[in-house]
Amino acid sequence: MARGPITAHIGEYALSRVFVLDTNKKPLHPTHPARARILLKKGKAAVYRMYPFTIILKYAVDTQVKSQLRLKIDPGSRTTGMAVVDDKTKKVILAAELNHRGHIIKQNLDKRRAIRRSRRNRKTRYRQARFNSRRRREGWLPPSLESRLGNIEVWVKRFRQYAPIVTLSVENVKFDTQKLQDPEITGVQYQQGELFGYEVREYLLEKFGRECVYCGATNVPFEIEHIVPKSRVGTNQVSNLAIACKKCNLKKGNKTAEESGYPDVQKQAKQPLRDAAAVNAMRLALLRRLEVLSLPLETGSGAETKYNRIQQGHPKAHWIDAACVGASGSEVILNPDYTVLVITATGRGSRQMCSMDKYGFPRSKPKAVKRVHGFQTGDMVKVVIEKGKYQGVYIGRAVVKGSGYFDVATSSGKKISTSWKRFRLLQRFDGYAYDCRRTTTSVRLK
Repeated sequence: MARGPITAHIGEYALSRVFVLDTNKKPLHPTHPARARILLKKGKAAVYRMYPFTIILKYAVDTQVKSQLRLKIDPGSRTTGMAVVDDKTKKVILAAELNHRGHIIKQNLDKRRAIRRSRRNRKTRYRQARFNSRRRREGWLPPSLESRLGNIEVWVKRFRQYAPIVTLSVENVKFDTQKLQDPEITGVQYQQGELFGYEVREYLLEKFGRECVYCGATNVPFEIEHIVPKSRVGTNQVSNLAIACKKCNLKKGNKTAEESGYPDVQKQAKQPLRDAAAVNAMRLALLRRLEVLSLPLETGSGAETKYNRIQQGHPKAHWIDAACVGASGSEVILNPDYTVLVITATGRGSRQMCSMDKYGFPRSKPKAVKRVHGFQTGDMVKVVIEKGKYQGVYIGRAVVKGSGYFDVATSSGKKISTSWKRFRLLQRFDGYAYDCRRTTTSVRLK
């Protein structure tokens, strides 16, 4: 727990509301940043956590909280939007975006696999596979998906720890990627207005904004056309499909989209389905893990989320999509100038013992100790330098060194090196990096 008030920085770290804990660390209804600042200045509260900004009271209060806070989640492959909404006032209490590292885990696993296969080919003769008898536990998911699920589960529990949340809302996935990857769609099915029985048309309508990719026409019958024509070895996969009006489809003829002067269409259509597949794969597992929390759980579709957002005139953002999830998202009040808490999963370090140069040879000593004088790289610290060239107060992440002279990297990019005795711990490193980003709801709708 960070001790002592940090009133000079509460404006930077506080969001739309500040979380409050009583003397027994039980969550109370969030308060306004101005009131939290007064409590800190008068010594009636202390800073409990920097991200999300949470204070703990030093005096006893009535702990019977009649709160109707709802945590809303919009799961994503790379970024998950999260919003705490007051069901009574329909106002967003907290806006957060959780950046996952699943794609980094996948890259690291692929890199490790390549290294091991290379070593095996160089060091051993051919052997038959020895892993066919292995059995995966029930409900097993790849490490990249397990990481995403773990991130969401951790932050749902943390928000429950800091705020009296009584209900959850989660968005379900919109598309069936197995059907989208099916290339066996032929004949009159390509010319049907709605293409009943398949999700391909709905997927393409969503991807290309329900307008002709060539002339931009809307509210007309669309045809599913091949970006690279079948006569030129084009496939029926969705990465080679787009929607166009009949006139443009005939005009394009036997040319590719790039030859017709539309290279962006070909680039957009080739966007992989990997992200949609990742969210689909973890959807049921996420619902099962949230059901264990014994809270009322509301689910909604992606189409419903988009409809709620557009009907209310809200811009496109992950946390806004989260606020608009489900039936409860049909009426949401957004502040025009929010501070969004950006949470990025970084992991807790690397198992690599030393750094390598470009040739693969060690260029540093093996790791010695993780903590030096009680500090660890990544800890949120406050450094006070009373005199000299770098006089001032600095808050940032610590980079520890065995010599006892640590670095502190501030949010402004400034790097200060000084003795560990000037460092004061604010928050332990927990595997996540934090940032506060100002946003505005006056941006263009998407």
